[in-house]
Amino acid sequence: MDNDLFDATLLRSVLERAGSHGWRRTTVVDAARDAGLSLETARKRFACKTKLLFTLGRLADESALVEDEMQGSVRDRLFDMLMRRLDVFQQYREGVRSVLRALPTDPALAVLLGGATLESMKWIATAAGVDTNGLAGALRLQALVGVWTLTLRTWDRDDSADMGLTMAALEEALKRAGRFVSFGPETDGSTVPTGHGHDTDPLVDLPLEPSA
Repeated sequence: MDNDLFDATLLRSVLERAGSHGWRRTTVVDAARDAGLSLETARKRFACKTKLLFTLGRLADESALVEDEMQGSVRDRLFDMLMRRLDVFQQYREGVRSVLRALPTDPALAVLLGGATLESMKWIATAAGVDTNGLAGALRLQALVGVWTLTLRTWDRDDSADMGLTMAALEEALKRAGRFVSFGPETDGSTVPTGHGHDTDPLVDLPLEPSA
């Protein structure tokens, strides 16, 4: 078994176990045994289970950054990339939700994932054509982190098969963020985001806060 397959198998096992037992009670040892994987290799590659969440974030970013799907306005591209990132999370839904439940009582995990989220949003913003340089760029980046945070919260409670509530919340959050910062010259248009058709629904106000 090559490293990529090993990592993918262990990641799924960890998040499946977290979905049924909770993130706190999940260990790499138990997940590796569930999947029939070598404990020695699991220890070498993932000394702690948090590293598997970084693997999940990398996979989500790789899906988001597929360049042959880039089209439309800056806001359209942000919408599509963030939805593709959530599509990956959706594959591990219950496990990711268990991690979200653990964050309020695990400050160290919240800080680590917050830093990783900031880096992910910088990649996505830059790929979409958002200028992240200087003070104005930092504000745009924080606004995008706020958009992601709010959308992730909606996704957490969205049990629909098509993630309709999540798409509507993301579109509304991007619009609200655009009233405070300019993501790009095209973000004030009324184009419908590509790749995920939906009707806009003003669900929530946008808290421009760091992601947990």
